[in-house]
Order: sequence, then C-alpha cells, then structure tokens
Amino acid sequence: MIRKILHVDMDAFYASVEQRDNPSYQGKPIIVGGPPDSRGVVCAASYEARKFGVRSAMPCSQAARLCPSGIFVTPRFEAYRKVSSTIRQIFLEYTDLVEMLSLDEAFLDVTQNKKNIPYASQVAKEIREKIFEETRLTASAGVSINKFLAKIATDQNKPNGMTIVRPEQAEKFIESLDVSVFPGIGKVTLRKMHALGIKKGKDLKEKSLEMLGQNFGKSGRWFYAVCRGLDDRPVEPFRERKSLGAESTFAKDLENSSEIFRELSDIAEELERRLLQKPFPGKTITLKVKFSDFTQKTRSITEDYSYLDKNELYRIGSKLLEEFILESGKTIFPIRLLGLSISHPENVSKNSRIKVEDEEDLFPSLF
Repeated sequence: MIRKILHVDMDAFYASVEQRDNPSYQGKPIIVGGPPDSRGVVCAASYEARKFGVRSAMPCSQAARLCPSGIFVTPRFEAYRKVSSTIRQIFLEYTDLVEMLSLDEAFLDVTQNKKNIPYASQVAKEIREKIFEETRLTASAGVSINKFLAKIATDQNKPNGMTIVRPEQAEKFIESLDVSVFPGIGKVTLRKMHALGIKKGKDLKEKSLEMLGQNFGKSGRWFYAVCRGLDDRPVEPFRERKSLGAESTFAKDLENSSEIFRELSDIAEELERRLLQKPFPGKTITLKVKFSDFTQKTRSITEDYSYLDKNELYRIGSKLLEEFILESGKTIFPIRLLGLSISHPENVSKNSRIKVEDEEDLFPSLF
C-alpha cells in the first residue's frame, strides 16, 4: 500500500502569534527572543525580519545589526503551547497517527483517515483551512508517500502554501533538489559533499553505498536511501522522549571558574525543576560547553541510577566541567554557553565518557 503522509508546519509560528495578538506588530519585522543587546538567541523571526537575513538560533545582537528596525519580543511560551494544543486537536479529527515534532510542526499518516477522504491533498487543504479558521494563523503543508518527501515538499511553497509530490514525480523531484535542503545535512556535511562533487540529488544518487558509507558513516546509508525516495519510517504518535535538558547562554563570555560553577549550579536547579514537571528516568548526564569562538564540546557519564536531585546533577556536572578549568582558575577558552542534559544510556555512545563531537554531523534526531 502506498502511504499518504502529510507534513504540516506553521509559518513563522512564534512571531505570527505575536503579530496576531498585537495588531501594531502586523507587517513589521518581529524578532522573538532576548533583548537586542543580549547574548540570547532568536527563537523565531517574522517573514518581514527574515528579509534582512534574521534566522532562528542567531545571536540577538547579530539580528539587531542585520535588522535595525526589528522589534524584539520576549517569548510567551504558554501562548504558543495553547495554540499548539488547538492545532493538534484539529489533526486528531482526521487521524490518530499524529507525530508532533515540536509545538508548530507535525507528521500525519492519513492513508486511512477518520473522514474517509480519498485524497491526501484534500485532507491537507481542509486542515490548513481549519487551522486558519480557529487560530487566524497560516500553515504550510507537504504531501507525499513518506516523511522525507513530505517534509521537503513543505518548504517548497512557504509561507501559506502546499506542495504535492506524487509517486511518479518523486524521482525527478529529488534529483533536482540541492542537497542543502535535505533534512540532516548541516554546514559541515554540506562542505564535505561539495568537495566530493555532490551538489544535487542527482549527484548524490550517482554515488555508491560503499562510497557514501566511507565518507559519511551511518548517515551514508540514509543518504543512499532517501536520494532514491526510500523512507519507511512510520509516523509515531507516541515517540519516546530521548533526553531532557537545560542550558544558558551568558550575557558575556565567562572565564572565572567561580562564576562558571555558579552558573552550572543554576542550570542544575532548572533541570531539577523540569524533571519534577516531566519525570524522565535517564541515567546518562551530558555537559555541553560552547566557547567564545562557537566551537562546542560535550562530555558524558553514565551511572547505574537515575538523576533526580539538583545536588547530584551539579556534582556530576562539575566533575565533567573540571577538565575545562585550568589550575589558575580560568577556562581553556572563554565560555559562551553551558548546558546539562539527561538521556537514556542507549542513546549515548559507549565511548562517550569523554566525547568530542561536531554536532552538525550527528545523525539527526528527526531520523
């Protein structure tokens, strides 16, 4: 049976909610995140702000330079969660096979839908119309035979658009794509692909499984499959949580060990609060450190018990952090960000007690 998969993505979600709730923001470059003079990052940018080059995860100070007329708005996550709940209920009117990827994005399997609508494109059309009726917000959608194609299709006609990739169109569609739009290909992997002469889906398809495996490890097998339109991942309504964490980007780079450990204590306390709200029996704790030059390192330790207490989280985090602190009480390099997360042991490499990774090249969690 050929599956009918939808990918629905709200358009500039956080920024659109702010524009909807505050009429004076409509048509203006809205940047949701920290203050423009802070070291915080952009959570979302309206399409008016994106015209200036502002993007999610960009430092707010950089966004302010790119878009001097930008209006910076503090995130209101309760408002976003409320809208997300409404959207999810709309999805569930059509199918129980709904996999929420975030507050504003989901996969739906409508092969057999509750309303017995024969065409997936019609289901997507109705869902987008109903979302707008109930929230006054727009959504874009991709319709195809698997997750990979549906997700890429969504981005072809944003905002407020829909793209359908039928089975007979899949091969040519993929061959024409720049590999930069493939989910899971970050900047590092893209540079490597370009060095190997891989720029389009067609170029990727010409490479052997062996060659891709040698150059991209386990991701090579994935690239070999999806450039041929092969993706049998099911839509999973109840995805198991793989990790829970907390992190902080500092207003200024930190070098003094006492300040750094004080920040780590606050992060451990925040992670404890989140664990109390959403219990998670993780046994692997990972420290993330981002330095002033934006390089990033992680260190992990796995124990035979679950972490629940901030004091224990701080103790283990401090142990992992010590190797970054010199005897003089200063760091190897100034630290821009610290984070602590908890995961299941099976989600972390067996050799991850001391682990340095280029996270852009990790097999993406989406897959």
